[in-house]
Amino acid sequence: MFKLASLNLNGIRSASSKGLEAWLATQQPDCICVQEIKAQADDMRGRFEVMAELTGHFHFAQKKGYSGVGLYTRHEPSDVQVGFGSTEFDAEGRYVELRFDTSSAKRSIISCYFPSGSSGEERQQAKFRFLEEFYRHLAQLKTGREFILCGDINIAHQQIDLKNWKNNQKNSGFLPEERVWMSKLLSQAGLVDVYRQLQPTATDEAYTWWSNRGQAYAKNVGWRLDYHLATKELASVARAATIYKDEKFSDHAPITIDYALKF
Repeated sequence: MFKLASLNLNGIRSASSKGLEAWLATQQPDCICVQEIKAQADDMRGRFEVMAELTGHFHFAQKKGYSGVGLYTRHEPSDVQVGFGSTEFDAEGRYVELRFDTSSAKRSIISCYFPSGSSGEERQQAKFRFLEEFYRHLAQLKTGREFILCGDINIAHQQIDLKNWKNNQKNSGFLPEERVWMSKLLSQAGLVDVYRQLQPTATDEAYTWWSNRGQAYAKNVGWRLDYHLATKELASVARAATIYKDEKFSDHAPITIDYALKF
């Protein structure tokens, strides 16, 4: 069984101080995709390159203390892709892809952090540009390989994916255009929302992010923003999904899915 986790760290130093490494040592995933590292290469060196015997591969943002993604693995990749070829968004540290290619199969695991548009209209427009460009990238990637993309997508797809959906229809993360994009990705592009495949009706237990305001975590007023998106072949071997909430490493919870796979 291949155990694949994903977590938005909201800062790797912060998450580590809250027990992330001990949890990883206990859970022993094969890979964990992480987002919002909020660190540079110099910050990671000698401290976060390896965690719980998992070797890290990273895409750092040019801007200090911003974004950044990583993928920790116990399996040696055949290749590492940093960035997805975007003139605008590769500078923001949003994409790292590990390839595990053999003579008979081409497979990838991707850690990705989608932009948030919650800070204002300028960033929302940037988010829309990212979605358009990234859709083309995923559609092209799918023509040549199987993959699982994990990350903070910053979109709640359906009404069951957030507590207060009625009050959030004009807010970034639940805008009609964002939800249409997700639907298109799952229908026309043919990717699979793996958690929803395994848990089609889960509501309160499905949330992976909570605002720091108004006791949202204590009241479980959450959103499902963290996903495993997979090609159909890899989605078909997903067996179990877990969202871990016994400890709090950041404002997100880790989501882990077991796949009947060998890498």
